[in-house]
Amino acid sequence: MDFYSPDAISSATSEGLNPQEPLERLLRDLRGRPEGLSARESERRLIVFGRNELTKRGRSQWPRELGRQFIHPLALLLWVAAGLAFAAGSAALSVAIVAVIVLNALFAFFQERHAEHAVEALSAYLPAQARVRREGSEVLVDATSLVPGDVIVIREGDQVSADCRLLSGSLEMDVSTLTGESLPVVRSADPVGVQGVPLLQAQDVVFSGSSCTGGEATAVVYATGMRTEMGRIAALTQSMGHEPSPLEKQVAHMARLIAIVAVAMGLAFIPLGTLLGGLSFGDALNFSIGLLVANVPEGLLPTITLALAVGVRSLARRGALVKRISAVETLGSTSVICTDKTGTLTMNRMQVLKFWTTGGEQELAAGNVRAQRAPVPRFAASAATCTSAQLAGPDGHGEAGDPTELALLHLADELGTTAESLGAVQLRQFHFDPALRRMSTIDRIGPATEVHSKGAPEDILPLCSHLAVEGHERAMTDEDRELIGSVVDTWAAEGLRILALADKPLASMEASGMSRQQAEKNMTFLGLAAMLDPPRPQVFDAVARCHSAGIRLIVITGDNGLTAAGIARNVGIGGAGLDTISGAELDELSEAELDQLLETGGELVFARSSPEAKLRITDALQDLGHVVAMTGDGVNDAPALRRADIGVAMGCSGTDVAREAATMVLTDDDFASIVSAVEAGRRVYDNVRKFIVYIFAHATPEVIPFLIYATSGGSIPLPLTVMQILAIDLFTETLPVLALGREAPEPGLMQRSPRPRTEKVITGPMLVRAWAVLGGTSAILVTAGFLVTLRAGGWTFGADVGSGQMHTLWQQATTMTFLGIVACQVGTAMAARTQTVSLFKIGFSGNRLLLAGIFFELAFSAAVVVIAPLRLVFGTVMPEWWQLLMLLPFPLLVWGSDELFKSVRRRVDATHTSRQAE
Repeated sequence: MDFYSPDAISSATSEGLNPQEPLERLLRDLRGRPEGLSARESERRLIVFGRNELTKRGRSQWPRELGRQFIHPLALLLWVAAGLAFAAGSAALSVAIVAVIVLNALFAFFQERHAEHAVEALSAYLPAQARVRREGSEVLVDATSLVPGDVIVIREGDQVSADCRLLSGSLEMDVSTLTGESLPVVRSADPVGVQGVPLLQAQDVVFSGSSCTGGEATAVVYATGMRTEMGRIAALTQSMGHEPSPLEKQVAHMARLIAIVAVAMGLAFIPLGTLLGGLSFGDALNFSIGLLVANVPEGLLPTITLALAVGVRSLARRGALVKRISAVETLGSTSVICTDKTGTLTMNRMQVLKFWTTGGEQELAAGNVRAQRAPVPRFAASAATCTSAQLAGPDGHGEAGDPTELALLHLADELGTTAESLGAVQLRQFHFDPALRRMSTIDRIGPATEVHSKGAPEDILPLCSHLAVEGHERAMTDEDRELIGSVVDTWAAEGLRILALADKPLASMEASGMSRQQAEKNMTFLGLAAMLDPPRPQVFDAVARCHSAGIRLIVITGDNGLTAAGIARNVGIGGAGLDTISGAELDELSEAELDQLLETGGELVFARSSPEAKLRITDALQDLGHVVAMTGDGVNDAPALRRADIGVAMGCSGTDVAREAATMVLTDDDFASIVSAVEAGRRVYDNVRKFIVYIFAHATPEVIPFLIYATSGGSIPLPLTVMQILAIDLFTETLPVLALGREAPEPGLMQRSPRPRTEKVITGPMLVRAWAVLGGTSAILVTAGFLVTLRAGGWTFGADVGSGQMHTLWQQATTMTFLGIVACQVGTAMAARTQTVSLFKIGFSGNRLLLAGIFFELAFSAAVVVIAPLRLVFGTVMPEWWQLLMLLPFPLLVWGSDELFKSVRRRVDATHTSRQAE
């Protein structure tokens, strides 16, 4: 019959349908029945509930995203520079600067358009079709047409299409995409002791996106689309916005600083020039424009963008793809890495570590695993035959099956036994039953017929009446059972998964028609196999490098606490004092208690964690001032990957959801790549500081001549023209700056502590070094070159340089100022290669790109003073030979002053460190 109004169900679900309520009540609330809905009823409900798919809300408008790129703080400064260039009469340079703005905006826009399509990726986890009961008949339907009240059939190999409550049967489910738990879990329509557990751990509920690895069951759908657990994660993912990266915040701060300084100086010197210097208002205004142009670093934004782009390419070659270029440096400031376990620290595949028979316990690494003492051959035969999996062929392809079964097949192979070598033929298979927690096969091996079984020790052991010993078998005693139990308890405490194996001979005529209960009784116990999802080999060194870099590691996993803690200790996380906090314990902690726990500085394991728990931990760490990197590979990781300062997803074993939600994707799934990315991030940040010092250093020799002009009331002529300033800022400066962005890391880079989140990209010592040491030395040298040139040509204080021979002399003097700044740039470029260590320690020729950049700026400067059309544009003349010789010591003097400054800083830092140690 077609019955019930969909509106009633919609009302029930909106009021908070409880999927864990008694089954009869749930079916009543869903207006459902075990026979399923009719097609007509399903269509009506589809209209009410919508299609069973994940939707994305609040899609942003691309014009607004693109527009934001044009009003970035540094972009605004470039607009100012373009306007000033136009006001100075250089339309061509103004157009060039605008072109730089447009190119940078488009580049950043398309990088951001790689924005996460996590919801679309989540949809890939919904199967295309589902088996549904329609009034008692099983039919295949489009999975997107499922509605609450539908009854679906789930079998081995199926993906679940919606959130469901089991009606009958039992299943073994892979829920790793939702919970991060690596081992399959049992779900049964007849659960035992399930009251009061979180929904994700309910034993009679299965979820959209999980997959069935064994068993068969029917289930009633209670949630579809965005109402499912998968939909909840999708909603969490959508609600998580990206916070600006530390570098983005610092660049904005730096841009504001530059703008304030440039505008303040320009405005301040209009009255200074008119009142104190005696200049006309027009001359004072021209002076202010020149001062603003001198202070605006036109090439800074494209230089930072290109330096970060170089970092992106460098990381890509190392197996790390960065989707947002500003995040390249974020790992460099990371103080905490919150890492998943399964698929991140581990290889996400089971491996037998050791096995036990009455011949004793044996490690697989012991080197004698092919020993043929009884009962090892029988143990190996059972591992090789009781399976539905298969190993890879000689070509390395074709491996398929459950990871646990594959681990046992690999064990049997190492013991020298395979089904092929035994000539085994599988006659019958009793598939793995999650309720019974075992699997059995009936096999013919030569003339013999045998039952082989494997399963949980507590379920296999009661079925065994005999024990395989050396050369024969005997009746099992209570002492035998206690011994086996003690081995199981010991291995379980180590976080290992344990399987027991047994066999039993059969008469050939017994095999046909034998029930499972008959086959699986009075068996002979053969032994135990202990397995674990092994750590990745590279993780050990990567963890050690994180510790040397002062980075704290916290494991957040949906897996068992014992297993997670064992893996963490094995790879060097936490050591003997490692604390493990379960999901339930975390839920009981107040925010203050969680902050106190995280503030201690120790390394932790959070087990059985939900997506909300990961978000809570991330928020708490960020509030404590940490820069947080979050690794993950599952659907459940997506919200936290978005919330963290940088989300790091696994590219091979990770889900599409995690890859789309992350900022960085490790294409090789190698945790060690994170450490390489940390080093690359620190290197990028250091190099950004290096070329900021380089750029800022030239503001002083560009500004000081204007101050001399203004304070002298025009008696000392203007030492530099606006066009020459733009030639320096846009041409001679650019290639050396880009080369500094490729500078190799300084010694000791990965032995530093992470920089604080609040640390500014521009610090006081940087400004002292740039403006006073490098810039001040350059200003003295450049001003001296300008005045010496004027005096040598016969100029006297206050003489007019507006026409005749004096005008040519003034052009020669401004040319010397221009060439002097370029010469000082050479010394500044070499000095800026290091922040603290001496250049003698790293060598003078280590950065060949910088040498090429220096060659270009020298060649360009020569062209400006030699080629007639360029002389006309930039107002230069050819200097005399003695004037060129005067420029030769400029680079050495600038570099030498910086070496002296760094030497003093090293001594001060060493003294401070020794006092702290005392």
